[in-house]
Amino acid sequence: MTFDPQSLRYDAAGLIPCIAQDHARGDVLMVAWMNAEAVERTLATGRVTYWSRSRAAFWVKGESSGHVQRLVELRVDCDRDCLLALVEQSGPACHTNRRSCFYTAIRDGAEVEIMRPEAD
Repeated sequence: MTFDPQSLRYDAAGLIPCIAQDHARGDVLMVAWMNAEAVERTLATGRVTYWSRSRAAFWVKGESSGHVQRLVELRVDCDRDCLLALVEQSGPACHTNRRSCFYTAIRDGAEVEIMRPEAD
């Protein structure tokens, strides 16, 4: 069966959340948004492409930072309303220079920073 990005369930703005996960380590790196064209671009180029809601523009991960996400596999969840991108991450995934955007844990009712920024 051929994949059609239009078969996904996008929200009212035409977007679908995409979770980026390191394919080798299993770390959840970040969550961002895609529209149908971003999905198509990602599959065509192998470079993960998101839709930036704040800039209203396509965003190829790593185009300015050099911290590229190379697509290993794109997965669709059972409801077809969320994507999982298994990626090879070059450098930190988070704009705060951390490996993952999920660097704060809630432990015993307190926020705890569990990951420091990577050295430049």
